[in-house]
Amino acid sequence: MLEGRAVVRESDMPMEMQSRVMELAYQALDLHEVSDCQSIARYIKQKFDEAYGTSWHCVVGKDFGCCISHLCGTFIFFHVEIMEFLIFKDGKDLNETKEEAIGVMQKNP
Repeated sequence: MLEGRAVVRESDMPMEMQSRVMELAYQALDLHEVSDCQSIARYIKQKFDEAYGTSWHCVVGKDFGCCISHLCGTFIFFHVEIMEFLIFKDGKDLNETKEEAIGVMQKNP
């Protein structure tokens, strides 16, 4: 596991959700080899899908670039030492309210 503190580079997520995703990142790093970025990303994505509804995306790696569109209030980009984490929800359902999209009406985890 990487022992460093998570540092947020960019985010528009509510603080509670930011804390949850960083907690999941640490759990994933405990469960998987640091080099297994796909398993780490899958773990975080599945947990966020369960907690906040589907359509979440997670990218984990040491060096990547991207250009994305995301639903307002559902984006975070942070790093823990050398590992970068990008988590966001796409806006597939444009009729969905922001509260529904970010899981304010979520089931209890």
